[in-house]
Amino acid sequence: MIRKLRTERDNQQWMLDLALNMRGRVQNFERDDVEVPAGSRARNYRMLPKVWRKAAERHEALAKRSEARGAKATAVSHYDHAVEAYRMAQHPIFFDNHPVKKYLYKKLSEMVDRRSKLAEYPIERVEVPFDNGTTISCLLHLLPDRRKAPCVIYVPGMDQSKEVFPKAGHNIALSRGFHVIAIDGPGQGNSNLQKIRSVGLNYERAGAAVIDYLQTRKEIDNKKIAIYGISMGSYWCLRLSSYDHRAAAVVSSVACFNPNNTIFTQSSPRFKQMFMYMAGYDNEEKFDEEVAKPMTVRGYLGKIKCPTLLVTGEFDPLCPLEDAVEAFDDLKVPKEMWVMENQYHPLWGLQNLGGLDCHEYVLDWLQALFSKKMTPKKSGRIAYVAENGDGPWGDCEWVPPIKRGQAYF
Repeated sequence: MIRKLRTERDNQQWMLDLALNMRGRVQNFERDDVEVPAGSRARNYRMLPKVWRKAAERHEALAKRSEARGAKATAVSHYDHAVEAYRMAQHPIFFDNHPVKKYLYKKLSEMVDRRSKLAEYPIERVEVPFDNGTTISCLLHLLPDRRKAPCVIYVPGMDQSKEVFPKAGHNIALSRGFHVIAIDGPGQGNSNLQKIRSVGLNYERAGAAVIDYLQTRKEIDNKKIAIYGISMGSYWCLRLSSYDHRAAAVVSSVACFNPNNTIFTQSSPRFKQMFMYMAGYDNEEKFDEEVAKPMTVRGYLGKIKCPTLLVTGEFDPLCPLEDAVEAFDDLKVPKEMWVMENQYHPLWGLQNLGGLDCHEYVLDWLQALFSKKMTPKKSGRIAYVAENGDGPWGDCEWVPPIKRGQAYF
Protein backbone atom coordinates (compact mmCIF):
# COMPACT_ATOMS: atom_id res chain seq x y z
CA MET A 1 0.00 0.00 0.00
CA ILE A 2 1.32 3.46 -0.89
CA ARG A 3 1.88 5.51 2.25
CA LYS A 4 -0.64 8.35 2.65
CA LEU A 5 1.02 11.74 2.84
CA ARG A 6 0.24 13.83 5.90
CA THR A 7 0.11 17.09 3.95
CA GLU A 8 -0.37 17.74 0.26
CA ARG A 9 3.04 19.38 0.03
CA ASP A 10 4.90 16.44 1.59
CA ASN A 11 5.46 15.32 -1.98
CA GLN A 12 7.93 18.21 -2.21
CA GLN A 13 10.24 16.58 0.35
CA TRP A 14 12.82 15.81 -2.33
CA MET A 15 13.05 19.54 -3.09
CA LEU A 16 13.49 20.32 0.59
CA ASP A 17 16.26 17.71 0.80
CA LEU A 18 17.89 19.09 -2.36
CA ALA A 19 17.89 22.64 -0.99
CA LEU A 20 19.42 21.43 2.27
CA ASN A 21 22.05 19.39 0.42
CA MET A 22 23.02 22.18 -1.97
CA ARG A 23 22.47 25.29 0.16
CA GLY A 24 22.58 24.10 3.75
CA ARG A 25 19.12 25.60 4.35
CA VAL A 26 15.64 24.15 4.89
CA GLN A 27 13.70 27.45 4.80
CA ASN A 28 14.17 31.19 4.27
CA PHE A 29 16.11 30.35 1.12
CA GLU A 30 16.90 33.99 0.34
CA ARG A 31 19.63 34.00 2.99
CA ASP A 32 23.15 32.76 2.26
CA ASP A 33 24.18 31.59 5.74
CA VAL A 34 23.74 27.88 6.43
CA GLU A 35 21.37 26.25 8.92
CA VAL A 36 23.72 23.43 9.85
CA PRO A 37 26.73 23.43 12.22
CA ALA A 38 30.02 24.76 10.89
CA GLY A 39 31.99 22.01 9.18
CA SER A 40 28.93 19.77 8.85
CA ARG A 41 26.79 18.81 5.90
CA ALA A 42 23.30 17.37 5.96
CA ARG A 43 22.36 15.82 2.63
CA ASN A 44 18.72 15.35 3.61
CA TYR A 45 16.32 16.49 6.30
CA ARG A 46 16.55 13.30 8.36
CA MET A 47 20.23 13.98 9.00
CA LEU A 48 19.59 17.26 10.83
CA PRO A 49 19.14 15.82 14.36
CA LYS A 50 22.36 13.84 13.97
CA VAL A 51 24.61 16.67 12.75
CA TRP A 52 23.28 19.04 15.39
CA ARG A 53 23.64 16.42 18.12
CA LYS A 54 27.30 15.91 17.20
CA ALA A 55 27.92 19.65 17.38
CA ALA A 56 26.14 19.80 20.74
CA GLU A 57 28.18 16.96 22.19
CA ARG A 58 31.44 18.63 21.14
CA HIS A 59 30.50 21.95 22.75
CA GLU A 60 29.28 20.11 25.84
CA ALA A 61 32.68 18.41 26.17
CA LEU A 62 34.53 21.69 25.63
CA ALA A 63 32.31 23.44 28.17
CA LYS A 64 32.88 20.80 30.83
CA ARG A 65 36.63 20.85 30.21
CA SER A 66 36.70 24.65 30.50
CA GLU A 67 34.57 24.51 33.63
CA ALA A 68 36.96 22.02 35.23
CA ARG A 69 39.85 24.42 34.56
CA GLY A 70 37.97 27.31 36.17
CA ALA A 71 37.49 29.12 32.83
CA LYS A 72 33.90 30.10 33.58
CA ALA A 73 33.42 32.64 30.79
CA THR A 74 34.66 30.22 28.15
CA ALA A 75 32.52 27.45 29.62
CA VAL A 76 29.41 29.68 29.45
CA SER A 77 30.11 30.45 25.79
CA HIS A 78 30.44 26.74 24.99
CA TYR A 79 27.27 25.98 26.96
CA ASP A 80 25.48 28.67 24.92
CA HIS A 81 26.53 26.79 21.77
CA ALA A 82 25.58 23.42 23.28
CA VAL A 83 22.15 24.76 24.27
CA GLU A 84 21.53 26.00 20.74
CA ALA A 85 22.80 22.80 19.11
CA TYR A 86 20.72 20.46 21.30
CA ARG A 87 17.73 22.73 20.68
CA MET A 88 18.26 22.49 16.93
CA ALA A 89 18.78 18.72 17.17
CA GLN A 90 15.44 18.04 18.86
CA HIS A 91 13.39 20.56 16.91
CA PRO A 92 13.07 18.75 13.52
CA ILE A 93 11.57 15.69 15.24
CA PHE A 94 7.90 16.63 15.05
CA PHE A 95 6.29 13.53 16.56
CA ASP A 96 4.71 13.23 20.01
CA ASN A 97 6.49 11.04 22.58
CA HIS A 98 9.47 10.37 20.31
CA PRO A 99 12.26 8.82 22.46
CA VAL A 100 15.10 10.60 20.62
CA LYS A 101 13.35 13.96 20.94
CA LYS A 102 12.84 13.36 24.67
CA TYR A 103 16.52 12.47 25.13
CA LEU A 104 17.74 15.52 23.20
CA TYR A 105 15.40 17.81 25.09
CA LYS A 106 16.69 16.37 28.38
CA LYS A 107 20.23 17.19 27.26
CA LEU A 108 19.12 20.68 26.27
CA SER A 109 17.71 21.21 29.75
CA GLU A 110 20.89 19.90 31.35
CA MET A 111 22.99 22.38 29.36
CA VAL A 112 20.69 25.24 30.39
CA ASP A 113 21.11 24.36 34.08
CA ARG A 114 24.89 23.97 33.81
CA ARG A 115 25.11 27.33 32.06
CA SER A 116 22.91 29.04 34.66
CA LYS A 117 25.22 27.95 37.49
CA LEU A 118 28.18 29.66 35.81
CA ALA A 119 26.52 32.77 34.37
CA GLU A 120 27.56 36.16 35.75
CA TYR A 121 23.96 37.12 36.45
CA PRO A 122 20.93 35.20 37.85
CA ILE A 123 18.98 32.96 35.48
CA GLU A 124 15.91 31.30 36.96
CA ARG A 125 13.60 28.61 35.68
CA VAL A 126 9.99 29.70 36.02
CA GLU A 127 6.95 27.45 35.61
CA VAL A 128 3.76 29.48 35.21
CA PRO A 129 0.58 27.48 35.98
CA PHE A 130 -1.59 26.86 32.93
CA ASP A 131 -4.36 24.37 32.08
CA ASN A 132 -4.95 21.01 33.79
CA GLY A 133 -1.75 20.96 35.81
CA THR A 134 0.51 22.01 32.91
CA THR A 135 2.88 24.96 33.03
CA ILE A 136 4.29 27.56 30.67
CA SER A 137 8.06 27.08 30.99
CA CYS A 138 10.15 30.24 31.07
CA LEU A 139 13.71 31.39 31.63
CA LEU A 140 13.98 34.59 33.64
CA HIS A 141 17.24 36.49 33.03
CA LEU A 142 17.65 39.01 35.85
CA LEU A 143 19.97 41.99 36.13
CA PRO A 144 22.98 41.13 38.33
CA ASP A 145 21.83 43.32 41.24
CA ARG A 146 18.18 42.20 40.91
CA ARG A 147 17.06 45.83 41.07
CA LYS A 148 13.53 46.85 40.16
CA ALA A 149 13.67 47.46 36.41
CA PRO A 150 11.77 47.09 33.13
CA CYS A 151 11.24 43.59 31.78
CA VAL A 152 11.00 42.28 28.23
CA ILE A 153 8.81 39.25 27.54
CA TYR A 154 10.54 37.49 24.65
CA VAL A 155 8.10 35.65 22.38
CA PRO A 156 10.14 33.21 20.26
CA GLY A 157 9.46 32.27 16.66
CA MET A 158 7.90 29.07 15.40
CA ASP A 159 11.31 27.40 15.08
CA GLN A 160 12.58 28.77 18.38
CA SER A 161 12.09 28.18 22.08
CA LYS A 162 12.82 30.01 25.33
CA GLU A 163 16.51 29.05 25.20
CA VAL A 164 17.32 31.03 22.07
CA PHE A 165 17.44 34.57 23.53
CA PRO A 166 19.26 36.07 25.27
CA LYS A 167 22.60 34.28 25.30
CA ALA A 168 24.13 33.99 28.77
CA GLY A 169 27.58 34.78 27.44
CA HIS A 170 26.40 37.91 25.65
CA ASN A 171 23.18 39.17 27.15
CA ILE A 172 22.57 42.46 25.36
CA ALA A 173 19.71 43.34 27.72
CA LEU A 174 21.99 43.80 30.74
CA SER A 175 23.74 46.97 29.57
CA ARG A 176 20.36 48.44 28.61
CA GLY A 177 18.87 47.81 32.06
CA PHE A 178 16.32 45.13 31.19
CA HIS A 179 15.29 41.89 32.80
CA VAL A 180 14.17 39.36 30.17
CA ILE A 181 11.72 36.49 30.50
CA ALA A 182 11.73 34.14 27.52
CA ILE A 183 8.75 31.82 27.20
CA ASP A 184 7.84 28.47 25.71
CA GLY A 185 4.38 29.38 24.53
CA PRO A 186 1.87 26.78 23.32
CA GLY A 187 3.48 24.62 20.65
CA GLN A 188 7.04 25.59 21.61
CA GLY A 189 9.80 23.77 23.49
CA ASN A 190 8.60 22.23 26.72
CA SER A 191 4.99 23.03 25.82
CA ASN A 192 5.33 20.50 22.98
CA LEU A 193 6.32 17.80 25.44
CA GLN A 194 3.37 18.71 27.66
CA LYS A 195 1.06 18.75 24.60
CA ILE A 196 0.05 22.37 25.15
CA ARG A 197 -1.10 23.06 21.62
CA SER A 198 -0.82 26.23 19.59
CA VAL A 199 -4.52 26.59 18.84
CA GLY A 200 -7.27 29.14 19.43
CA LEU A 201 -6.47 31.69 22.13
CA ASN A 202 -3.92 29.48 23.88
CA TYR A 203 -0.98 31.73 23.14
CA GLU A 204 -2.81 34.85 24.29
CA ARG A 205 -3.88 33.13 27.50
CA ALA A 206 -0.36 31.81 28.11
CA GLY A 207 1.15 35.27 27.63
CA ALA A 208 -1.41 36.77 30.01
CA ALA A 209 -0.49 34.14 32.60
CA VAL A 210 3.17 35.15 32.29
CA ILE A 211 2.21 38.80 32.86
CA ASP A 212 0.25 37.68 35.94
CA TYR A 213 3.41 36.04 37.23
CA LEU A 214 5.58 39.09 36.57
CA GLN A 215 3.20 41.14 38.72
CA THR A 216 4.35 39.06 41.71
CA ARG A 217 8.08 39.71 41.25
CA LYS A 218 9.59 42.61 43.18
CA GLU A 219 12.37 42.91 40.59
CA ILE A 220 9.90 43.83 37.83
CA ASP A 221 8.67 47.35 37.21
CA ASN A 222 5.07 46.47 36.37
CA LYS A 223 4.57 49.76 34.52
CA LYS A 224 7.44 48.99 32.16
CA ILE A 225 6.77 45.53 30.75
CA ALA A 226 7.42 45.16 27.03
CA ILE A 227 6.48 42.30 24.72
CA TYR A 228 8.97 41.49 21.98
CA GLY A 229 8.13 38.83 19.40
CA ILE A 230 10.03 37.69 16.34
CA SER A 231 8.94 35.69 13.26
CA MET A 232 5.79 33.74 14.21
CA GLY A 233 6.26 35.52 17.53
CA SER A 234 5.63 38.76 15.61
CA TYR A 235 2.09 37.48 15.10
CA TRP A 236 1.67 36.05 18.59
CA CYS A 237 2.91 39.22 20.33
CA LEU A 238 0.44 41.42 18.44
CA ARG A 239 -2.43 39.09 19.22
CA LEU A 240 -1.33 38.97 22.87
CA SER A 241 -1.18 42.77 23.03
CA SER A 242 -4.70 43.00 21.62
CA TYR A 243 -5.90 40.51 24.27
CA ASP A 244 -4.08 41.79 27.38
CA HIS A 245 -3.44 45.52 27.76
CA ARG A 246 -1.01 45.51 30.68
CA ALA A 247 2.17 45.80 28.62
CA ALA A 248 3.64 49.30 28.16
CA ALA A 249 5.04 48.57 24.69
CA VAL A 250 5.11 45.89 22.03
CA VAL A 251 7.71 45.23 19.33
CA SER A 252 6.79 42.90 16.48
CA SER A 253 9.84 42.05 14.39
CA VAL A 254 10.88 39.65 11.61
CA ALA A 255 7.34 39.97 10.38
CA CYS A 256 4.83 37.19 9.87
CA PHE A 257 1.70 39.16 10.61
CA ASN A 258 -0.78 36.95 8.76
CA PRO A 259 0.44 33.33 8.91
CA ASN A 260 -2.73 32.15 7.17
CA ASN A 261 -1.43 33.83 4.01
CA THR A 262 2.02 32.74 2.79
CA ILE A 263 3.79 30.61 5.40
CA PHE A 264 1.63 27.49 5.02
CA THR A 265 1.04 27.72 1.28
CA GLN A 266 3.93 29.32 -0.59
CA SER A 267 7.06 28.95 1.53
CA SER A 268 9.00 25.84 2.57
CA PRO A 269 6.72 22.84 3.30
CA ARG A 270 8.66 22.44 6.54
CA PHE A 271 6.66 25.27 8.12
CA LYS A 272 3.35 23.48 7.78
CA GLN A 273 4.83 20.11 8.74
CA MET A 274 6.12 21.65 11.95
CA PHE A 275 3.09 23.72 12.84
CA MET A 276 0.64 20.86 12.43
CA TYR A 277 2.67 19.08 15.09
CA MET A 278 2.67 22.21 17.27
CA ALA A 279 -1.12 22.39 16.93
CA GLY A 280 -1.62 18.64 17.46
CA TYR A 281 -3.25 17.99 14.07
CA ASP A 282 -2.82 15.10 11.64
CA ASN A 283 -5.68 16.01 9.31
CA GLU A 284 -4.60 18.76 6.93
CA GLU A 285 -8.11 19.86 5.94
CA LYS A 286 -9.14 20.30 9.57
CA PHE A 287 -5.89 22.14 10.32
CA ASP A 288 -6.47 24.53 7.40
CA GLU A 289 -10.00 25.35 8.50
CA GLU A 290 -9.71 25.28 12.30
CA VAL A 291 -6.14 26.55 12.90
CA ALA A 292 -4.60 28.25 9.88
CA LYS A 293 -7.60 30.21 8.63
CA PRO A 294 -8.07 32.29 11.83
CA MET A 295 -4.32 33.07 12.13
CA THR A 296 -4.33 36.74 11.20
CA VAL A 297 -3.84 40.12 12.87
CA ARG A 298 -6.62 41.64 10.76
CA GLY A 299 -9.34 42.90 13.07
CA TYR A 300 -7.09 42.80 16.15
CA LEU A 301 -4.58 45.63 15.75
CA GLY A 302 -7.09 48.34 16.57
CA LYS A 303 -7.46 46.80 20.03
CA ILE A 304 -3.79 47.37 20.98
CA LYS A 305 -3.40 50.18 23.54
CA CYS A 306 0.39 50.65 23.87
CA PRO A 307 3.14 52.16 21.66
CA THR A 308 4.10 49.69 18.95
CA LEU A 309 7.13 49.11 16.74
CA LEU A 310 6.95 46.92 13.63
CA VAL A 311 10.15 45.69 11.94
CA THR A 312 10.15 43.90 8.59
CA GLY A 313 12.31 43.07 5.62
CA GLU A 314 11.41 44.79 2.37
CA PHE A 315 11.10 41.48 0.54
CA ASP A 316 10.20 39.07 3.35
CA PRO A 317 8.22 36.25 1.68
CA LEU A 318 6.48 35.47 4.97
CA CYS A 319 5.11 39.00 5.16
CA PRO A 320 4.59 40.79 1.84
CA LEU A 321 5.24 44.49 2.39
CA GLU A 322 1.62 45.28 1.59
CA ASP A 323 0.64 43.23 4.67
CA ALA A 324 3.04 45.28 6.81
CA VAL A 325 1.72 48.57 5.40
CA GLU A 326 -1.83 47.44 6.13
CA ALA A 327 -0.92 46.38 9.68
CA PHE A 328 0.78 49.69 10.36
CA ASP A 329 -2.27 51.56 9.11
CA ASP A 330 -4.56 49.51 11.36
CA LEU A 331 -2.66 50.48 14.53
CA LYS A 332 -4.35 53.36 16.37
CA VAL A 333 -1.56 53.99 18.90
CA PRO A 334 1.79 55.82 18.84
CA LYS A 335 3.68 53.73 16.33
CA GLU A 336 6.76 53.25 14.22
CA MET A 337 7.80 50.83 11.48
CA TRP A 338 11.25 49.99 10.14
CA VAL A 339 11.48 48.54 6.65
CA MET A 340 14.90 46.97 6.04
CA GLU A 341 15.91 47.56 2.43
CA ASN A 342 16.54 44.36 0.43
CA GLN A 343 16.13 42.15 3.51
CA TYR A 344 14.14 38.97 4.02
CA HIS A 345 13.47 36.65 6.94
CA PRO A 346 14.99 36.64 9.55
CA LEU A 347 16.82 39.89 10.43
CA TRP A 348 20.23 38.86 11.75
CA GLY A 349 23.63 40.24 10.78
CA LEU A 350 22.14 43.07 8.74
CA GLN A 351 24.21 45.35 6.55
CA ASN A 352 21.41 47.87 7.20
CA LEU A 353 22.45 47.89 10.88
CA GLY A 354 26.20 47.73 10.38
CA GLY A 355 26.24 43.95 10.71
CA LEU A 356 24.21 43.78 13.92
CA ASP A 357 20.99 41.89 14.59
CA CYS A 358 17.69 43.69 14.96
CA HIS A 359 17.71 42.75 18.68
CA GLU A 360 20.20 45.50 19.60
CA TYR A 361 18.22 48.26 17.92
CA VAL A 362 14.90 46.99 19.25
CA LEU A 363 16.15 47.08 22.84
CA ASP A 364 17.57 50.57 22.23
CA TRP A 365 14.12 51.67 21.05
CA LEU A 366 12.50 50.26 24.17
CA GLN A 367 15.14 51.83 26.41
CA ALA A 368 14.54 55.24 24.83
CA LEU A 369 10.76 54.80 25.16
CA PHE A 370 10.86 53.81 28.83
CA SER A 371 13.35 56.56 29.73
CA LYS A 372 11.11 59.09 27.92
CA LYS A 373 13.92 60.11 25.58
CA MET A 374 11.66 59.21 22.65
CA THR A 375 7.92 59.20 22.12
CA PRO A 376 6.48 57.67 18.94
CA LYS A 377 4.01 59.80 17.06
CA LYS A 378 0.41 58.64 16.95
CA SER A 379 0.42 59.57 13.27
CA GLY A 380 3.27 57.12 12.90
CA ARG A 381 6.71 57.10 11.37
CA ILE A 382 7.97 54.68 8.74
CA ALA A 383 11.75 54.39 8.34
CA TYR A 384 13.18 52.91 5.16
CA VAL A 385 16.48 51.61 6.53
CA ALA A 386 18.91 51.63 3.62
CA GLU A 387 21.23 48.69 3.09
CA ASN A 388 24.30 50.94 3.47
CA GLY A 389 22.68 53.87 5.26
CA ASP A 390 22.83 55.22 8.79
CA GLY A 391 20.22 53.04 10.48
CA PRO A 392 16.61 53.63 11.52
CA TRP A 393 17.31 56.94 13.29
CA GLY A 394 18.83 58.68 10.30
CA ASP A 395 17.09 60.83 7.75
CA CYS A 396 15.08 57.93 6.34
CA GLU A 397 11.40 58.71 6.79
CA TRP A 398 9.46 57.05 4.02
CA VAL A 399 6.04 57.03 2.43
CA PRO A 400 5.34 53.62 0.85
CA PRO A 401 4.64 53.85 -2.89
CA ILE A 402 1.51 51.73 -2.51
CA LYS A 403 -1.91 52.27 -1.09
CA ARG A 404 -3.80 49.84 1.11
CA GLY A 405 -4.63 46.68 -0.78
CA GLN A 406 -2.04 47.20 -3.53
CA ALA A 407 0.80 44.72 -4.10
CA TYR A 408 4.39 45.87 -3.54
CA PHE A 409 6.13 44.77 -6.76
